[in-house]
Amino acid sequence: MTAGGVVATASPSLGPVLAALAGLPSTSLEELVARASLQTRVDRKYLLPVTEVRELLALLPPTTRVLEIDGVRGFAYRSLYFDTPDLLAYRMAAHRRPRRFKVRTRVYEESDECWLEVKVRGRRGDTVKHRLPHAPDDHGTLAPGRSFVDATLAENRVAAGHDLTFVPTLTTRYRRTTLHLPESDSRVTIDLGLTWHDGERALCLPETAVVETKTGARACHVDRLLWRGRYRPCRISKYTTGLAALRPQLPATPWRRTLRRDMPPSVRRAVPLAEVRLPELTDAVTAG
Repeated sequence: MTAGGVVATASPSLGPVLAALAGLPSTSLEELVARASLQTRVDRKYLLPVTEVRELLALLPPTTRVLEIDGVRGFAYRSLYFDTPDLLAYRMAAHRRPRRFKVRTRVYEESDECWLEVKVRGRRGDTVKHRLPHAPDDHGTLAPGRSFVDATLAENRVAAGHDLTFVPTLTTRYRRTTLHLPESDSRVTIDLGLTWHDGERALCLPETAVVETKTGARACHVDRLLWRGRYRPCRISKYTTGLAALRPQLPATPWRRTLRRDMPPSVRRAVPLAEVRLPELTDAVTAG
């Protein structure tokens, strides 16, 4: 981000990271699912400078594999989150309600594959993701899958008694690389270029990576490396943290420490969407 508030279109720090990723041996999606599906898992998220990611990759064991599909190792994700006009899903998370939900469409841009997803959290703290194939041209609306959304929420007894009129609320975009650590059968995802926008304002993290470890009961090698480097897991949700960053008037107790401590000061201020020079940003968030 320059002094004038214009978001850069590329990060000069990405080149060494991409080169380091290119040097790792590959694994297929089938092998990754077979070895590290981790239906019951512990997720830990970290925010760190992109420049630190290269050093992290250099310290990984030589058996580490990177997911590769049709010769591609980094995959662009575009998610559009839907919420009620009074932000029921956001407020449930902000006030730490034991039962809460998220509704989104997710487009995998390389394959143009799209899914409608409903994530529900129960009283035991477990989160389950329900998915339905969704036409890419319909990514800006829930209409074709609205009965699926309603049935999923009803079956899980989430948001009962509320008026569930959904509107597009927030778009997130980023590029993800997935690693497999065979010794612990753990997965690690590295998200680069995270961008949030709500149709009016935008916030980009071109120099920050979101690293997430997905392990069994025990921490994996990447967790221990990050802890040794004094990085600790932080509370970040791409929907709720992004919306809190874009709209500072919203209640944000669960993510306040992340917003104040872990996000770089240079990207804590949202800018008008018109000032963001990212041609891939679309008006999907205002569709419908």
